Amino acid sequence: MKKVTSVFWVTLVIALFSVVWGAVAPKNLESITGSIQSYISVHFGWYYLLIVTGFVIFCIYMIFSPYGKIKLGKPEDKPDYNYATWFAMLFSAGMGIGLVFWGAAEPIYFYANNAPTAETGTAAALNEAMRFVYFHWGVHAWGIYAIVALVLAYFKFRRGAPALISATLEPMFGDKMKGPWGKVVDVIAVFATVVGVATTLGFGAAQINGGLTYLTPLEDSFGIQLIIIGIVTVLFMLSAYTGLSKGIKYLSNTNMVLALALLVIMLIIGPTLFIMNMFTDTIGAYLQNLPSMSFRLAPNSEENRTWINNWTVFYWAWWIAWSPFVGIFIARVSKGRTIREFLSGVLLVPSAVGFLWFSTFGSSAIQVQQSGDANLAELATEQAMFGMFDNYPLALIMSIIAMTLIGTFFITSADSATFVLGMQTTNGSLTPPTMVKFVWGIIQSSMAAVLLYSGGLQALQNALISAAFPFSFIMILMVVSLYKALRADKAAIDEGKTTAQEKSSA
Repeated sequence: MKKVTSVFWVTLVIALFSVVWGAVAPKNLESITGSIQSYISVHFGWYYLLIVTGFVIFCIYMIFSPYGKIKLGKPEDKPDYNYATWFAMLFSAGMGIGLVFWGAAEPIYFYANNAPTAETGTAAALNEAMRFVYFHWGVHAWGIYAIVALVLAYFKFRRGAPALISATLEPMFGDKMKGPWGKVVDVIAVFATVVGVATTLGFGAAQINGGLTYLTPLEDSFGIQLIIIGIVTVLFMLSAYTGLSKGIKYLSNTNMVLALALLVIMLIIGPTLFIMNMFTDTIGAYLQNLPSMSFRLAPNSEENRTWINNWTVFYWAWWIAWSPFVGIFIARVSKGRTIREFLSGVLLVPSAVGFLWFSTFGSSAIQVQQSGDANLAELATEQAMFGMFDNYPLALIMSIIAMTLIGTFFITSADSATFVLGMQTTNGSLTPPTMVKFVWGIIQSSMAAVLLYSGGLQALQNALISAAFPFSFIMILMVVSLYKALRADKAAIDEGKTTAQEKSSA
């Protein structure tokens, strides 16, 4: 592993320490991460809401500004992937397991158990449930990803900088980013990535186990989840061995086919008219209430504030923790597109697909709940989707497709993450050594297992919010650095045009 940098060894030691800590003293790990998570949520909830909304506003400004014409690459560069494959890779890396895990569970939970403000089980709760799901999974989530991806793609493909988070800050801090301070930035980014991906792998293992428990005599236990993580680890390492263009590309396209099949079948066998009516109505409610939701903190209501901390702040932290990984991956596959084209695609297309997904599965689950045929709200989160399928035709087929989809999303996310972690710890190499990718694959799977062992889904959430916090400050610096670089780039382009016109006139 001669290509690895000090970032690899430092982050590896920190990650191994976390894994050993969780294995030896799981309750202590859960307690400490819980305290950190609680402190950040209570004291910095306002901060998360402000910066994430600020990222979205910056993205929208960039789309309509003159900077939107600037290409993420040299003027002659063309995109490496067509739109269909590009969107498939965005979708698979960016949301994946989460959509399947929360597709029915989050809407039904908001509607029947814990609505943001309305009385549960009412029409108002139904409307709130869908628009807050859209809020958590829509343009705000993709705005976070887009920021990191845009900054990395610009500096890598237009300026030829290494594909490192630290390299994007050189316009602000100069050569300091090539020394110890740059290493600190990259270590924070790598560790946030490890924890973010480990959290998602933990969710995936829990849901596969939940599906098996619902459909078979197998119990819901850490032992089964550990076996699932082990099997999937072997599979995604095989995928990682084949390289980006083969493994991830084929799996991403497979994900899209399976996800589309699941979506279309549910649209047909589910309450189609109700789904489309809810989709249309709640999209309008989402757009109408977007500004107020973006800044909603409820300082005068302890109950509402707790809801925001547990859901909105958690999601913003999740997306931030995932953003180094997803951002680097999206940047890697977006060379040759203009800033306007890039941001429009990243913000709008995955968000629209996500809205239709949640409308389909959420509305179908809520109708089952309203009919009284089953009480899905009582099921564990990871079993909600399978409980919903049980009340519609083709239940077994749908459950098998869903578990297969979780597995392929699991593999794609972990595969992409090993590639990104390899890049970040080999000085931005676009072809990191296979052994480096294998090491990170084992580490993130081990951390997923330890977090599940130390406290299940709650421990996953605690670790996520704790790891995301320091990287959020780096994201703010990345935005400032990009804007500074773009201003200089635009001035040089304008000066070149002026010079060319003067020569032409002469």
